[in-house]
Amino acid sequence: MVSPAVLMLFVWMIVPLAMTVYFSTQYYNLLYPGKTSFVGLENFAYFFTYPSFLTSVVNTLLLVGSVLAITVVFGVLISVLVDAPFRGQGIVRMLLISPFFIMPTVSALVWKNLLMNPVSGFFAWLSISLGMTPVNWFSDWPLLSIILIVAWEWLPFAVLIFITALQSMNQEQKEAAQMDGANALAVFRYLTLPHLARPIAVVVMVESIFLLNIFAEIFTTTSGGPGDATTNLPFLIFTQALLEFDVGAASAGGLVAVVLANVVAYFLIRLIGKSLTEA
Repeated sequence: MVSPAVLMLFVWMIVPLAMTVYFSTQYYNLLYPGKTSFVGLENFAYFFTYPSFLTSVVNTLLLVGSVLAITVVFGVLISVLVDAPFRGQGIVRMLLISPFFIMPTVSALVWKNLLMNPVSGFFAWLSISLGMTPVNWFSDWPLLSIILIVAWEWLPFAVLIFITALQSMNQEQKEAAQMDGANALAVFRYLTLPHLARPIAVVVMVESIFLLNIFAEIFTTTSGGPGDATTNLPFLIFTQALLEFDVGAASAGGLVAVVLANVVAYFLIRLIGKSLTEA
């Protein structure tokens, strides 16, 4: 019964991958579509020696690592704060989660034009009000700007997962610890954090898969610049394919990105498996 669905899924996955492998071994430039030839591994050599390749890999890893750190740390803290009952709790939770449903392009435009604009943005107004010089975020701190935008988009996802996990926490155990004299910090360290071990592992795995493919925020705000300061692997592949029209090199870059994603996924799966075993 499931064979047609499995076959369709297999074809849907294998056909694009096979075409990418094929074009990665070809010289295929959109400007000269009739001059196609087999070049073997030359596209990979060209991509690996491209001036922005190492920078794009470093930027990709910095972006993924920084956003994960921000979303996990602040996600845990925020979820613990809003887990305690208070007036308007439902509204606050809804507002915390709502940024996750905003399209990446829209959120990037909001941050670029309404918040980080060095002339009319909110941060510029705040700096002037405090007697400080406004910061030109996308020129002075380009990668940090992208990290803040992406972290703002993914923080609600982490908060949602952690709040859901905290609702299943054994409250009797928590109350018993408090009756025995445990303060809030001790309860957080010895009860809350161990309880959130599995959700944290899930958040890290899911976010890493998507963060390796960040593109819209970079394209909308910095276009990979200044220079290649915010160029990650997806944006470098985009420049090869649609700006330099080199489909062969872009296909080779796509396979490199696939390998990198699988390496990251392998270590994350091991991390999650270890976390689940110890929990």
